[in-house]
Amino acid sequence: MAYNTELYRKYDINKKYYSPVSSEDFKHLESPKNIHDRLDSAIELPKRQSFNALDESTKTAMLSWSKDGYVILRNYFSEEEVTDINQEVDKLITTKKADWKEDSRIMFAIHKSKKLREIGSDPKLINILNLLLGRNVDLFQSINFINASQQRSHSDSVHMSTFPYGNILAVWIALEDITPENGPLHYYPGSHKLPYIVNSDYDNVGTKYKLGDKTYGDYEDRIQEEIEKHKLEKQTFLAKKGDLLIWHANLLHGGEPLIDKTKTRKSMVFHYYAQDVICFHEITQRPTLKKKI
Repeated sequence: MAYNTELYRKYDINKKYYSPVSSEDFKHLESPKNIHDRLDSAIELPKRQSFNALDESTKTAMLSWSKDGYVILRNYFSEEEVTDINQEVDKLITTKKADWKEDSRIMFAIHKSKKLREIGSDPKLINILNLLLGRNVDLFQSINFINASQQRSHSDSVHMSTFPYGNILAVWIALEDITPENGPLHYYPGSHKLPYIVNSDYDNVGTKYKLGDKTYGDYEDRIQEEIEKHKLEKQTFLAKKGDLLIWHANLLHGGEPLIDKTKTRKSMVFHYYAQDVICFHEITQRPTLKKKI
């Protein structure tokens, strides 16, 4: 966590690197926006040589990043690559190297598997993410799902928070065909442009010694209020095996109900932090512990 020391100094934050930290510590500062939050990606991306070196379908998908807050890349991984990923995950499970959560998630499999780590750190993918964020990123986290998350709508920025705001990206990979019955992802195009919902927006501000007393359900209720207030239109991602979805730090998204309880929804998510930003967990007020990948 000591990497925060220089950044605290940069933003005149009078804290030790191990001290509690939340959005309350940055209220006196204006958060600089990333380039494609300030400007139009459809105009700015073609100015970059590394963007123009990409294939045409990838370039076309990326142009609407500023407007939509997400990018869908179809058939990004071949069937053989997806099979390799699924076999690697199965091996982690069989050898009991996987860190299981109660809701059938495997956290940080990239720390257990060189193969999965290399997929998340693939130079082509990293180039795409660097272009979308307008700054360089580092792989931070992976989550493997066997079943549908069925999670209510939320923004990743409340879990993996940054200052300046908006400096994380998520990559979701379909490891099997997704249907309405096995709990597809949903998302709200353009919702990344809404204000970031932080602890003070649902009366959850803590102190140096005590966390706020609201539940995560209270946060989800607050997000639902935003969805209804702005009349956001939900879309579901009926992905095919190998499709990839990249989303903005503040894009509201979640998981649809699992209709057919016999079906899996195998998928993998990578999260990336921008380099040289303050990283913390808004709800728990903890500095992020980043392990070298």
